[in-house]
Amino acid sequence: MAQQIARTMAPQMARKMARTEAMTTQPPAISPGHVEVEEPDLALAPLYHLILLDDDDHTYQYVIEMLGKVFGYGREKAFALASIVDGEGQVVLETAAYDVVTGHQQQIHAFGPDERIPRCKGSMSAIVEEANTPGTS
Repeated sequence: MAQQIARTMAPQMARKMARTEAMTTQPPAISPGHVEVEEPDLALAPLYHLILLDDDDHTYQYVIEMLGKVFGYGREKAFALASIVDGEGQVVLETAAYDVVTGHQQQIHAFGPDERIPRCKGSMSAIVEEANTPGTS
């Protein structure tokens, strides 16, 4: 009886093993009109700094309000950044993907003049620079 079961099972096992081997050794079939798109590795995307430049035509209050509205920064953080830009002439506001920093740059440039200073004619200026990332020169 055991020999009869072994003889009937052997062909089934051989077919199953052949199917398994075929699955692992043959490349997947590609159907017409099917395009595989690889997602970009965002970890490798370059980062950029958004740098606010100092001028004498905007008050601390203006900078604090602008940073709060554009970035959602609290008053303490916004005041600290305003102090840095005032003392050092510039400050990095954020480091992010290019689309993010250029979007914020446009919001800064569109924020308008500081109405507290009559001679103020427009918004503050911010520039975008590529961030130096580890492993790059």
